[in-house]
Amino acid sequence: MDPIAKVMERLKTQYQQSLQNGQALNEREYECPKCKDVGGLIVKKVDEEDCCTKGKEYEVWVDCDCQLQKRANNLLKVSEITDEFKNKTFSNYEITNRPVAKAMKDIATKYFQEYSDIKGTEQNSIALLGQPGCGKTHLLTALSNNMMQKKLESVLYFPYVEGFNDLRNDFEKLEAKLIRMKEVEILYIDDLFKPASKPDRDGKRIRVPQASEWELKQLFAVINYRQMNNKPIFISSELDFNEMIALDEGLGTRIYMMCKQYFMTVEKDLSLNYRLA
Repeated sequence: MDPIAKVMERLKTQYQQSLQNGQALNEREYECPKCKDVGGLIVKKVDEEDCCTKGKEYEVWVDCDCQLQKRANNLLKVSEITDEFKNKTFSNYEITNRPVAKAMKDIATKYFQEYSDIKGTEQNSIALLGQPGCGKTHLLTALSNNMMQKKLESVLYFPYVEGFNDLRNDFEKLEAKLIRMKEVEILYIDDLFKPASKPDRDGKRIRVPQASEWELKQLFAVINYRQMNNKPIFISSELDFNEMIALDEGLGTRIYMMCKQYFMTVEKDLSLNYRLA
């Protein structure tokens, strides 16, 4: 008996035993009455493709919905997305009389729908850029929540300013965090290069992107690794691609290459800041 057949036989025996044991028990005693807490079901399928075995019936093991839900819940727990952000959805993102918001939502939903086709390609990422307060973070958080709950992809949320402040204050975390940022299925960087207000030579306050040489070095290592291994990134930033490239050409051009099929830059317009509405 080949290894796969052995596994199927073991699962089948375990499943049949659970059914027999369950005959004397009330189904409400199980966490999942559907699979009786075994974690999956043996279902019959008919071969529709192979010319030699077409029409032949065979048995396969499929994970129960309860296991899929458990994995989605676990992904949410380790994503580092806050409880408040877990409530961000596409449905509670307001687009009424907001054409720019609708256009951003269309890009995010298009990405979600096409993810299975682009997952292993170089251009498998998304960026929402520009005007503060127009809903970039809401949409990418909603997309992240959907990826975990429906696609069962792991996401790591990394708020740029707070994230690097934490790493700078605790270098013991640095190596482990950078490895996770490289290897997680989807890396979501929020407010990349968040600008700070500083006075210029004439005393006027200008917005200057925040990016130390150390931060650029760490981030380059992460983004370069993810690009080389076709691992997606989600990016929200007040900067557009030209500003990112001016800040660091190697890093900015890599981010552009990864996100060029799914991005939108919202021109600076204070009226688009929903926080002022």
